[in-house]
Amino acid sequence: MTMPWKLICKQEDLVEGAGVAAMVNGEQVAIFYVPESGNKVFVIGNWDPVGKANVLSRGLVAHLQEQWVVASPLYKQHFILASGQCLEEDITVPHWQAKLEDGDVFIAIN
Repeated sequence: MTMPWKLICKQEDLVEGAGVAAMVNGEQVAIFYVPESGNKVFVIGNWDPVGKANVLSRGLVAHLQEQWVVASPLYKQHFILASGQCLEEDITVPHWQAKLEDGDVFIAIN
């Protein structure tokens, strides 16, 4: 079964090694451009469930425990960009499959 892909932005809208916030289907998401990773782009929910604010797009991107993660700017929990799983606590933020194709960034819509 082929997943429907939705264009969400251009590669030029992204910042290498950092996140940007966007609205996709009425939900705030954080899009991360990590060119040295296998995926290149990751999309997770922007809502930090610990800090109770839309701030994950402003967190620091790092490679930790063999995973690409973002550290929340509020309380510093690390969320795995590929899965949304928190390394320190038993919580997960939403995540979506994303791809970079010919300078366009797409998100998989279920």
